[in-house]
This record gives sequence, C-alpha cells and structure tokens, in this order.
Amino acid sequence: HSGKEDWALPERWMDPPSSLDLSTPVNFVSTADIIGGNSGSPVLDRDLEVVGLVFDGNIESLPGDYIYLPEKNRSVSVDVRVILEALDEIYDLDRLVLELTTGRLFETEEEADQVGR
Repeated sequence: HSGKEDWALPERWMDPPSSLDLSTPVNFVSTADIIGGNSGSPVLDRDLEVVGLVFDGNIESLPGDYIYLPEKNRSVSVDVRVILEALDEIYDLDRLVLELTTGRLFETEEEADQVGR
C-alpha cells in the first residue's frame, strides 16, 4: 500500500518495534451466548479474570435474541493479551498497562516507573 490514502497506517504500525511479540494470541472463538449490542463486553475465565472482549459473532448467532444453539452459535473476541501488548509496544502506554494489570492508579510517571522495574 502506498500509504497516501485516508486509511494509511501510522509509521509505528508499518515498522513495529522489535520487542513486539508477534506470537501473542489475537482473537479467539467461544460458545458465549451473545446478541447484538454485546460488542465490547468482557469475556471472563473461571477465575473471573478478563481474558478478552467480544466484538463479533458468527452468522448463526444473529437470531440470538430468540434462540441459542450451542452446537452452532459462536462469539468472536479479541484476546486481552494482544490488547496489553499493543498498548505497551505499539502505543507506548506502559503506565496504562501497569494500571490495568496491577489494579493501581499511578499519579505520576515516576511512581509507575518505580513499580514497573
């Protein structure tokens, strides 16, 4: 792509840092029962930890307001690990990643840097 169109990616996306872990899972499919409007809903594991965010469903999930067929309905979610990886490595938001992963709110970058070490 020439990079001159409205949809051109920023340079940091075209030349990602070498520290970006390209083996990080991006998406996953589950049998979570979703309906229209569930985009952005958290997906929790058995320990009630957020493991992803729903963003789509397969065609069989469309009548989900009325019927759920566990053998057919699927939801598609973005893996929280790739969200954290992108925030840290592409957007350079390590302080936000620390706040999300530790549950602490840092008042300053210096305070976050002390915890991040």
